[in-house]
Amino acid sequence: MKALILAAGYATRLYPLTKKYPKPLLEVKGRPIINYIVDKLNAISGVDEIYIVTNRKFILNFRQWVKSVKSSKKITLIDDLTKNNRDRLGAIGDINFVVKRQKVREDLLVIGGDNLFSGSLKGFLGSSVKRRPAVSLGLYALGQKKDASRYGVVKLDNRKRVISFEEKPRKPQSSLVAMCLYYIPKDHLSLVRQYIQNKKANRVDATGSYIAWLKDKVDVYGYVFGGSWFDIGDYKYLNAAKKIFAQ
Repeated sequence: MKALILAAGYATRLYPLTKKYPKPLLEVKGRPIINYIVDKLNAISGVDEIYIVTNRKFILNFRQWVKSVKSSKKITLIDDLTKNNRDRLGAIGDINFVVKRQKVREDLLVIGGDNLFSGSLKGFLGSSVKRRPAVSLGLYALGQKKDASRYGVVKLDNRKRVISFEEKPRKPQSSLVAMCLYYIPKDHLSLVRQYIQNKKANRVDATGSYIAWLKDKVDVYGYVFGGSWFDIGDYKYLNAAKKIFAQ
């Protein structure tokens, strides 16, 4: 199995902090955010290589960072060749770019490079492997439904299968949200390319839109994480992570 960390965004909502520095390398409790993700992947025996996709603007920062990070897995940095926010490939575009560039033919575990969460990936992976060839995604239950409006909001049936997915709804029907954590079996990697080629559904910068499209093609299951989770999108959530996650 390969793992892919998405780290090619330009994080404009965190300007000026991220104008010259990539968000996944910002520090929480004295460590880059991405280090916490690498730690979780190092604990997974089935993962033999970690891809990190970034962009032309920040590739040098990651090349410097990779010299210092401790990892039992091979780490491969990939430049998606974009130079600014206007020509970004988007999350789905970057997944497709890596699958094609690296000729990925194995199951792929995808994690957003700004995802900070407590606990391990073992429960999620165990559940995902059992449900193959279905796709699985990581979910988190927020405390209040109204807080879900900035995320992809999910409804599950009694078998944990995704039956509804709305990207950033104004009036969320659930407090269950997607974490930008996906397990894509090799059988379904071609659907990423198919989604991008679908002009009616090609919001390539929103992974939630892809899941909303995907659930009508194949079975998609959700796994609900406990503990804490922070999607570091702006200063509010970065500061909250620094205050709470590090405790």
